[in-house]
Amino acid sequence: VVYTRMNAWIHLVALLYLCGRSASQLSYSVSEEVNKGSVVGNIAKDLNLNLQDLETRDLRVVSSYSKTYFDVNRRSGNLFVNERIDREELCSHVAKCSLRLQVLLSDPMNVNRIDINILDINDNSPVFTENTYALNISESSLTGEHYFLPLAVDADDGSNSVKTYKLSPNEHFSLDIQSSGEHGVSAELVLQKTLDREKQSVITLVLTAVDGGKPPRSGSMQIHINVIDVNDNIPTFSKSLFKVRVKENATPGSVIIQLNATDLDEGMNSKIMYSFIKQGNFFNNNIFDLNPETGKITMKGKLDYEKTSAYEVRVQAQDQGASPRSAHAKLLIEVIDVNDNAPEISVTSLMTPVKEDAELGTIVALVTVSDKDGGNNGVTHCNVEGSAPFKLKSNYKNDYSLVVDGPLDRENISFYNVTIKATDEGSPSLSSIRILTVEVSDVNDNAPHFMENVINVFVKENSPTGSVICTIRALDPDLQSNAKLSYSLLDSVPKYIPVSSVLNINSETGEIISLQSFNFEELKTFQFKVQASDSGVPPLSGNVTVNVLVLDENDNVPTILAPYSEHGSINSENIPYSAEAGYFVAKIRAVDADSGYNALLSYHLSEPKGNNLFRIGTSTGEIRTKRRMSDNDLKTHPLVVLVSDNGEPSLSATVSIDVVVVESTADIQTPFRHVPVKEDSFSDLNLYLLIAIVSVSVIFLLSLISLIAVRCHRTDGSFSRYSAPMITTHPDGSWSYSKSTQQYDVCFSSDTLKSDVVVFPGPFPPVDAELISINGGDTFTRTQTLPNKEKVGFAWL
Repeated sequence: VVYTRMNAWIHLVALLYLCGRSASQLSYSVSEEVNKGSVVGNIAKDLNLNLQDLETRDLRVVSSYSKTYFDVNRRSGNLFVNERIDREELCSHVAKCSLRLQVLLSDPMNVNRIDINILDINDNSPVFTENTYALNISESSLTGEHYFLPLAVDADDGSNSVKTYKLSPNEHFSLDIQSSGEHGVSAELVLQKTLDREKQSVITLVLTAVDGGKPPRSGSMQIHINVIDVNDNIPTFSKSLFKVRVKENATPGSVIIQLNATDLDEGMNSKIMYSFIKQGNFFNNNIFDLNPETGKITMKGKLDYEKTSAYEVRVQAQDQGASPRSAHAKLLIEVIDVNDNAPEISVTSLMTPVKEDAELGTIVALVTVSDKDGGNNGVTHCNVEGSAPFKLKSNYKNDYSLVVDGPLDRENISFYNVTIKATDEGSPSLSSIRILTVEVSDVNDNAPHFMENVINVFVKENSPTGSVICTIRALDPDLQSNAKLSYSLLDSVPKYIPVSSVLNINSETGEIISLQSFNFEELKTFQFKVQASDSGVPPLSGNVTVNVLVLDENDNVPTILAPYSEHGSINSENIPYSAEAGYFVAKIRAVDADSGYNALLSYHLSEPKGNNLFRIGTSTGEIRTKRRMSDNDLKTHPLVVLVSDNGEPSLSATVSIDVVVVESTADIQTPFRHVPVKEDSFSDLNLYLLIAIVSVSVIFLLSLISLIAVRCHRTDGSFSRYSAPMITTHPDGSWSYSKSTQQYDVCFSSDTLKSDVVVFPGPFPPVDAELISINGGDTFTRTQTLPNKEKVGFAWL
């Protein structure tokens, strides 16, 4: 079609040229965008030139353009299109577009001008300067309001330019198209329906510009209508009531809830600020913190379920519009109990002290257990820890009675620290302990008692009257009046000695005081009882047996027995001159009313110096010659015999004997100094004495052997550590048994009227010493316990 049109224009121009050959200017018309090589016209014909002249005269087409849009074929003379022709590029916004060319011929030089009119075709669509156009319209704008729209530009001209506008279908806007004549058409946007930004905040329309070409071409642009918000909506919470549960041990800073309120507006009208609404003094904002921008509620203080189990909080959401609008909601914060409170034990009544004879079930204290926690955390169990004789008896929920559950004995335990433990059912469980001090009061359930059943008291004879011989102490584990003791004396042995006549006792201190001086030779021992009574109701008492042992004192002087005891008599003995050494001269006999060491006598001679003719047995009293007589010896030898006991201090007696030396035994006239005894009686007495001495000797030897055996047995096999026992005889007729740890001295007397057997053990505990005397037909026994002595004597007299 384009090519056909171009040929038509070329023929038309040629025709006009033929009509006016004399014209020196050629004019052609050609459409833009024709193909290269398209013939515009024949210059040779139109200029009436021979085709041969075109070569010879050097035909050329020149122009001032940068491109050679046209050129001539010298062979045919046709003017053809050499470059693409774009009318909008050559003649932008110009109603008529033409190109001016010069045709040069040489020989002769000839110049012809050619005007080529570039015809427009509809090759350009309308174009908006921007692809999108934004328009801000308030949602409060009234209908009928107009809004200018950008114009579309079409590079084509004339009928190919923009002729109308079209708007995409919508419910809010329409177009008002206005024609401006030569200046084309314009369009305005008209609001047909009220806007609502909350329903549609942005409205996108398509504006299309259509040109007048055939076929028409169009160009589009998007119109973005931003609906400007006005504060016509209030904020809205997602819920009118928010419920949240928070543990009471929530730490500060932990998030409780995130409030969420929305506002359909935008900008500051939709920017929401959150806050608490204070209602009187109910709410304390020291516990919770609300972020005003995010609506996040966090812990600020500490919760305590026991004080407040729930909080009702009013919150507000307010936008930031010029005229702020707000909404309200209720927040119910439920505090979840955690087991953070241990049970509390309280004692409402403590009945103390408790009598030690209290019956089982006796109430001691009233105990109440409470726990501030709730649920299982507040359920408690209570019991008594340890082995105290008490238990808890449940009265009612969490109320208990502490009762006696076992026997009490104040003397063993005077008070109890009763440990009460209460435990709840929380997880983990908590417990608390309360210690109650329960004192046990005394009752008179213990009789006074003495440390020993029998008390031995040693009293020296001749002790002064009024002296304290001992102090009796009894013990009573009770207290106060139940332990206040009084002492008294009871019956005595022997019965014929009233104890009250001999002794007295201090009822408060227990001191026993002698009322008379004791004589060992008259009273060696007696026994009585002391009773200790307490002051309880009823009173209880206890007895102890007291043995009083009178200790012998050396208060008796040895007594010389007949025949040398006659006062004022002349004691003399005759010995023959031919007497050998060891000749028996005389025997001095003496007794001591004392006992033990105080009655153990020894004999010594008090001779002039240089006289060593006689000697005396220290234990026997026998006087014998040491040697034979010599001519230098005196005929009469006065001897003084000193008899001493072993008491402290020692007491003694003396007797004088004149020993006369005679020439022969015929001259010896021994005076009768012995006690006359009938032959028949004497024979029977000797038999009795012999039987008695043998019996006692056998008993003594058996006792001695038994004692040695017991001692050896007690050594538990360690007998080898000690030296072997040894029995030694002495020249004076005595013998001794000795061991490394013990020693016994035994003395025998050869007197026919009185024989002494004395045994002296070594170190020993207090034992009894027996003194048996056989004199004539009379026998009696004396017993004495000697404390702190190293020897005890047994004597048969």
